Amino acid sequence: MRSIVLAALAIAALLGPAAAHADGYRVGAPAPEVVVKGLQGQSIDLDKLKGHVVVANVWATWCGPCRAEMPMLDAFYRAHRGQGVELIGLSADRTRDLSAVRRVMSGFSYPAGLLAQARVDRLGEVRVLPVTLVIDRAGVVRDVFGANGTPLTEARLEAAVKPLL
Repeated sequence: MRSIVLAALAIAALLGPAAAHADGYRVGAPAPEVVVKGLQGQSIDLDKLKGHVVVANVWATWCGPCRAEMPMLDAFYRAHRGQGVELIGLSADRTRDLSAVRRVMSGFSYPAGLLAQARVDRLGEVRVLPVTLVIDRAGVVRDVFGANGTPLTEARLEAAVKPLL
């Protein structure tokens, strides 16, 4: 068992930081498991969204850059949801901030949930906000914005999602 762990660590070191994220997701890997109760009481399960192109945005109420990109994300979702695009907001706020999360999300059309209340959260420790994952119809992460230093813009989101439709 120890040799398997050492071999995995050696392979990760060879791949370098561009291939793997310390946060539990990487481009080309299956999307991390996330099952969270939505703010409207619905279940949000990344695995059950297979068959759709999913944009998963990790944000927080206190994060200025997060809040600044949310109107663009909402407009993108409204324009593309009829083409099989799903957008979910995953708030990194604490449970005690649920009312603030609800207040912020009341102005947007896409579903959101609080990671602190997740039944399953395999994202790992998110160290940089906002982070946005683009996941293809098969459930594979195809792009990551934010965590790798690449900010999310409408043009970048469009370029990442359109080929997957």
